[in-house]
Amino acid sequence: MINDEIRAKEVRLVGAEGEQIGIKPIREALQMAMDLNLDLVNVAPTAKPPVCRIMDYGKFRYEQQKKEKEARKNQKVVDVKEVWFRANIEEHDYQTKLRNVIKFLKDGDKVKCSVRFRGREITHADIGKKILERVKDEVAEISSIERIPKLEGRSMIMILAPKSN
Repeated sequence: MINDEIRAKEVRLVGAEGEQIGIKPIREALQMAMDLNLDLVNVAPTAKPPVCRIMDYGKFRYEQQKKEKEARKNQKVVDVKEVWFRANIEEHDYQTKLRNVIKFLKDGDKVKCSVRFRGREITHADIGKKILERVKDEVAEISSIERIPKLEGRSMIMILAPKSN
């Protein structure tokens, strides 16, 4: 809340330079802010009495938006990449998919490894579990398991997350 939106009778006032002014009636605090051509901003509304600061609110909002934009620019968005395996996968296909898993993990993305069963393959879920265990063992030094292999419908799913350095 700023200026006339503040409804308290008296406020603890902090000056424009951060100095403590003390407890003042709201009218006097507003007048002090107007004399300095600044705004009275309620920074701690739950305190008794509320803490208000004299500042340039427009400049404050601009600085805050700039900081938020900078923080968004620096954060890494973690994607979940999915790699499908089959129960009767050949060695070369397996190696190709494993290279993709390693590449995704090194890029900092999570990887969802899935074994899809078609038709009667579902009766041999242990084969899918072996494939996922093999993937887990081969990428153990660069990843950690976020979710162990688990059968969901006609797919067995395991989620790997990159190890944080």
